[in-house]
Amino acid sequence: MVPLNATVPLAVLLGALIGLGSWFAISAIPRIGRPRLAERVAPYVADFSPEAREMLARREGDPTPVFGAVLGPLLRRARSLATSWLGGPETVSRRLRQAGSPMSVERFRAEQLAWGAVAFAAGTTVSLFGPGFATLPLPVRVAAPLLAAAFGVFARDWLLQRAATRRSARISEELPTVLEFLTLSLTAGEGMLDALRRIARIGSGELSDEFRAVVAAVGTGVPLPDAITSLRDELDHPALSRALDQVLGALDRGAPLASVLASQAGDARDQAKRTIIELAGRKEIAMLVPLVFLILPVTIAFALLPGYLVLQTGF
Repeated sequence: MVPLNATVPLAVLLGALIGLGSWFAISAIPRIGRPRLAERVAPYVADFSPEAREMLARREGDPTPVFGAVLGPLLRRARSLATSWLGGPETVSRRLRQAGSPMSVERFRAEQLAWGAVAFAAGTTVSLFGPGFATLPLPVRVAAPLLAAAFGVFARDWLLQRAATRRSARISEELPTVLEFLTLSLTAGEGMLDALRRIARIGSGELSDEFRAVVAAVGTGVPLPDAITSLRDELDHPALSRALDQVLGALDRGAPLASVLASQAGDARDQAKRTIIELAGRKEIAMLVPLVFLILPVTIAFALLPGYLVLQTGF
């Protein structure tokens, strides 16, 4: 005999199955009525329209168009949300480049899938054999592994974003010094490629590694402006992009590079100062949290507790 608490879900499931079967049976009946305009025009444009060919090849009683019209917007919305949360191939490729990872997009997606599978297995194990989970409702126990898998996928993407952000911050810290060194090298009479080669040879930071790749690309036959443009587009670092844009403009017009890089170095220094001031302001607000919620209550307790004890004793 079916328990009373399982009657309602079973009735809902059977009703959904009966409704779906009835819909398929009704949709298989040939439709009677005037065809739509698209159906009348489709035979004349089938030679160059894939949609028209698909409409003509489709069976008249096929319920797929109705399901597609109903579920299509939801699927597109879900795909756009997944792309915005996890990033498309271009976004992931840019993040990998910003993080300095040699990993491909396919390898990263495989790692995301592996993280999700491991999290799903862990969630399934906990929901089946974990203490206290046996008393939880069945939907919660079913949803726990799915939530764990989603958490694993998002955690891998978050780690990539964090690595890209940290490397971008290191590039921002190194940019003024590198630009000043380039200015000194150009003032001493070296060319732009020789100055980049010197930084790539004696430098040890993130920008030095990037300029080392630029020098290697130039050594294989890539023109210097093209290599700099590729570096600018791949890293997508605002301050570095502005500096490289000025360098490309100076190379194109034949302007003196030393003065251009000197002004860019000054702008980078000013931007670094503004960043430090903004960070100090945020840290100052964050320091109020332990002051207000930890130190201040203890101080008030020490100030009021002796008087409270005196009042309790009757003096």
